[in-house]
Amino acid sequence: MISCLIADDQAMVREGFGALLAAQPGIAVAGLAADGAEAVRLARQTRPDVVLMDVRMPVLDGLQATRELLADQAGHAGHAGREAPKVLMLTTFDLDEYVYEALRAGASGFLLKDAPAAELVHAVRVVAAGDALLAPSVTRRLIADFTKRPPARTTAPIGPPHSPLTPREEEVLTLIARGLSNAEISDTLVIAEQTTKTHVGRILMKLQLRDRAQAVVFAYESGLVTPGE
Repeated sequence: MISCLIADDQAMVREGFGALLAAQPGIAVAGLAADGAEAVRLARQTRPDVVLMDVRMPVLDGLQATRELLADQAGHAGHAGREAPKVLMLTTFDLDEYVYEALRAGASGFLLKDAPAAELVHAVRVVAAGDALLAPSVTRRLIADFTKRPPARTTAPIGPPHSPLTPREEEVLTLIARGLSNAEISDTLVIAEQTTKTHVGRILMKLQLRDRAQAVVFAYESGLVTPGE
């Protein structure tokens, strides 16, 4: 059972998403939050698998709430044998100015609020399974736009300063950053999909990255991939 917390300052949005997800097999709604501070408090209490986090909320915005939740994980690694929840950012605009920083902060992906119901359900399942939700058609445009901007001074770099990747792993990382799925990477490199999954796992481990979303950010910030390529 996937436990999900929904944080959005618009009552119709959070209640609508809550009703939709509660009706899905294998998904339970742990709670509804009207602002980022309440989201952090409820997440600490209910320990959901996934938090649907609106970017713009009063009291505490979704970006800072995400940082606080992931800081909990960093400060209590291994505690009670459970990780911090996966965070799926909700935004009205596909180029919201906060989305890039949210990915740097460790969010597992983003979803537009006007996405079809089936896409929302799929997103929750994908993120809960440990994958990043980075739709290729949107990711290429978003990452290309936001990596042109310098990171905030208060944001710590992602991953180690020097990449210990093999040439093949660098190829895989480059294709991840361009928005390709594991199946598409396998077709491009003419390798088995399981081999691709193994490469992805090693990349995350070597670069000390949380998930595929941070791998995309690392690839652009390290200069492995250039925006617009």
